[in-house]
Amino acid sequence: MRAFIFPGQGSQFIGMGQDLAEAFPDARHVFQEVDDALSQNLTKIMFEGVESDLNLTENTQPALMAVSMAVLRILTQQGGVQLKDVCDYVAGHSLGEYSALTAAGALELADTARLLKLRGRAMQDAVPVGKGAMAAILGLEFDDVKAIAAAVSNSEICEAANDNSVGQVVVSGHKAAVAAAMDLATERGAKKAIMLPVSAPFHCALMAPAADRMAVVLADSTIKAPVVPVVANVTAQAVSDPDEIRRLLVEQITGVVRWRESVLWMKERGISEMAEFGAGKVLSGLIRRIDRDIETIVAGTPEQVETLIERLAGP
Repeated sequence: MRAFIFPGQGSQFIGMGQDLAEAFPDARHVFQEVDDALSQNLTKIMFEGVESDLNLTENTQPALMAVSMAVLRILTQQGGVQLKDVCDYVAGHSLGEYSALTAAGALELADTARLLKLRGRAMQDAVPVGKGAMAAILGLEFDDVKAIAAAVSNSEICEAANDNSVGQVVVSGHKAAVAAAMDLATERGAKKAIMLPVSAPFHCALMAPAADRMAVVLADSTIKAPVVPVVANVTAQAVSDPDEIRRLLVEQITGVVRWRESVLWMKERGISEMAEFGAGKVLSGLIRRIDRDIETIVAGTPEQVETLIERLAGP
């Protein structure tokens, strides 16, 4: 059994997707559709822009989705592969959940691009620049980090935000509280505590204004039942009901990204292979830390996509 997985923020880099566009007309069509939907030359920022522009959350989110969907479009159009025939679950990390939903037909590409643009803007606007922070805590388990975050949260907020893999947990909140959590984590045996280069404190209570804005937007969005179940970040379980998908997308903005649990949930249901669609290979690295028995495949370059097509077309 196989799952398709889709990366989140942090996987972006200047030049991502350019080799796909040069090699495949189908990829170029995806990038043009996203540009048209946003009335913005996002492709130019992705291919030859400056990092500071690409790293703006409102650009990063639709850009990463576009690269993931370009890979999928090549797979389906050139490779003749239908997702429901070769995939049992889809899942994505944070914004990658929108990519997963689009891959499974629950959202249309243009709608997803606009939703992610709005989501990125809402998340950036929720907290003034410089007031929030996120940090990766390495070498401690999720419950330990959750307790550390609670211990430093008095007048300021710090929460465990991402359960990424065994021994890799991200905290999010007010900058001073996150710094205090880093210090306490080091005292309690963390191998390393690293402040992350992000523009806002995602997946914590400080994102409540963004969740409120997205609840309004998503209420008016068309969401269909996916052709394969989507494993949701906030529940680490599969969902197919459009109304529940809508609700969970709102909750996801302030909720924990339960990636480690999501991977283990899929493995318990027979998934032995996960293919990562799009920029980078961050999720594949996390999966190897979660369970080395799961085979990972990266599909982000023309060569990797062609190899995946051959694999899926095999006996």
